[in-house]
Amino acid sequence: MIHLAGPYLLAAVLAGLGTYGILARRNAVLVLIGVELVLNAATVLLVSVAASGDERWNAGSVLTLFVITIAAAEVCVALAVVLAVFRLRGDVDLEADRP
Repeated sequence: MIHLAGPYLLAAVLAGLGTYGILARRNAVLVLIGVELVLNAATVLLVSVAASGDERWNAGSVLTLFVITIAAAEVCVALAVVLAVFRLRGDVDLEADRP
């Protein structure tokens, strides 16, 4: 058994930084980094809970693989959208009032 205070604290810090990055930033790339931090917090929680259990093959490991796969697909799609917006408008500011 591992002591879970460290991973829980790390997950809380990552989730807090990610939430701040999502809510306080105007740049689309920095918002995307915030979303990735929140997903990494979820991954840390899943891995730490899976490592603390007695079962060798449990749902935590499988869910972690799903989170990693979804995060990779989300990065590909989001960066493609950000690149298209940059080509269209010339910047990736989310609060710009240009059409």
